[in-house]
Amino acid sequence: DSQPAATGEVTQALPPVVEPAAPVDLSESATQRRATLESRGQASPAEPAAAESAPADPAVSDEASGESRSGLLRRRRRPLEPTPNLTAAFEKVRAARRRPALEHSRQRATVARYTGRVLLALSCTLVLVGTGYMWNTKRGWDGSWNTTAAIDTNDPNIRNKGAQFGDETYLIVGTDSRAGKNAKIGGGDADTIEGARADTILLVNIPADRSRVVAVSWPRDLQVDRPECQQWDAETGEYGEDLYPAVGVKLNGVYAAGGPSCMVRTLTQMSGLNINHFIAMDFEGFEKVVNAIGGVNVCSTVPLYDYELGYILRRPGTKKLTGKRALNYVRARNISVEGNGDYGRIKRQQLFMSSLLRSTLSSDVLSNPSKLNRIVSTFIEYSTVDGVDTDSLIELANSMEGVDAGRVTFLTIPTSGTSMDGENNEIPRTEDIDAIFDAIIDDKPLPGEKKEQPAAKPSGTPGSAARTTKTATAGQTDATAQYPGNITVRVLNGSGEPGAATAVMNRLIAEGINVPGVADASKRREDTVVRYGSGEKDSAATIAKMFPGARIQEDRTVKAGVEVILGSQFQGVSTVASPPAPGSTVTVGQLPLANTNSDLPNDLSVTNAGDTTCS
Repeated sequence: DSQPAATGEVTQALPPVVEPAAPVDLSESATQRRATLESRGQASPAEPAAAESAPADPAVSDEASGESRSGLLRRRRRPLEPTPNLTAAFEKVRAARRRPALEHSRQRATVARYTGRVLLALSCTLVLVGTGYMWNTKRGWDGSWNTTAAIDTNDPNIRNKGAQFGDETYLIVGTDSRAGKNAKIGGGDADTIEGARADTILLVNIPADRSRVVAVSWPRDLQVDRPECQQWDAETGEYGEDLYPAVGVKLNGVYAAGGPSCMVRTLTQMSGLNINHFIAMDFEGFEKVVNAIGGVNVCSTVPLYDYELGYILRRPGTKKLTGKRALNYVRARNISVEGNGDYGRIKRQQLFMSSLLRSTLSSDVLSNPSKLNRIVSTFIEYSTVDGVDTDSLIELANSMEGVDAGRVTFLTIPTSGTSMDGENNEIPRTEDIDAIFDAIIDDKPLPGEKKEQPAAKPSGTPGSAARTTKTATAGQTDATAQYPGNITVRVLNGSGEPGAATAVMNRLIAEGINVPGVADASKRREDTVVRYGSGEKDSAATIAKMFPGARIQEDRTVKAGVEVILGSQFQGVSTVASPPAPGSTVTVGQLPLANTNSDLPNDLSVTNAGDTTCS
């Protein structure tokens, strides 16, 4: 593993160096002297192209092939122009020396559907941070966009459309198509793996005042109700006969059956957002994109090992990933220290996109027109869009001048386990999903956002004393211990320690307590707290007695059972005690009612793009 550069510069990959048979001075001054001497020794002029073509590929040298220099001169003996102008040739040499080395082979079948996720990051990045200068230089590319029919701004499922006036909402989809060259990269072909599924789905909202960006990740196996659509042919991109509604299908299958239009309708039905832009990308350009951006930095506090892929990161710390290692980082789903399968993978994808976003915002990229042009060229070539063109991106980019990575927040759609019908669909938590998109539509604060906080009111301001009293005091309360089998607990990790929630889950299950799942808490905290909703105080107190120093707190956002949120003071699963005897009286610390300003759940998975904390 290579260590990160000491400076803020992005290190570029270099062409392979072949050891020459004899030392040769390749400096510009020496090259100019040799060219001048050779040209003056000739009597008649030749085609200038022959002179200019010589340095086109610096990675391969004639000397490395073993042929002597005198033999080379005899074989190349052609009449040259006296004192030719080699300026263009020198520029090609300089450019070639700066050019990142290309990957030497395609990814195998196992990397197939995951490369689209990295191109998805590219798509999101270009939407968010493209500069007006960059897009203005490419106005001529308008005719190069690959377009499709997807959006419907008159959909009756759009909620509170007036409140969304001026918002820009992008649906970005990474597909696993095997059509064309994708078969060579992904393995399989269009005959054995038909159609194109939505492997990664991201809904990005940019409000009218451009104060923030919210990107919501949707699990590909989410169980959804598909509305009436039209059948879609992924190979031709055309729509056909009617596609009847279906209940309880996988979200990624919606795209395969009904294409971009049906995916937009389905997510409009679930979110209420006015989706006015659509972008789909396949994975053919993955290698070129990774090389163009110079790699992506990721950080982990622990080594990451996947049961199928092996080591993702052998040592903790910051590493710059390119090629296959970057791909494995975003695709791994069997990392034991995470213990949450596909959601751990989604989290790593969000961290990867956040790092990519920060890299793109860096001066190394924004001040490098050549690099920007390569990235934009790839974006246009490997995407299919609706409601997206050069002019719209110029307008968006200009309106977002000065927006930094800290204003970009990634959320993940919450679920409540998998279906029992053999399909293993992720069951959506409908009320919590509604709360998320209500907050987005109404521009309400979201967990993890780095926005300027309003100044605190002076102590003499009416109402300030009441707020302080409400949140500052805590006391003791008595409760009756419950039977473990009657208690349902969700374990949320607010400690920042990887794997803590999974370890606690296993400990509680061993005591006969029902644990439907684990997740990261929306915010980190120091103390451990057990939150409960209506009628669950006794269950909360029973669980709190198992954790040293834990207190209970009523929270109206907890709809069922109780939630234990592990804080950084939690000393590990070895400190968890057995549950108290059922029917006994227990005394625990009681916190005041949770001061929640919205209906957002406590376990909402949040990633802020500006947060460089190693996790």
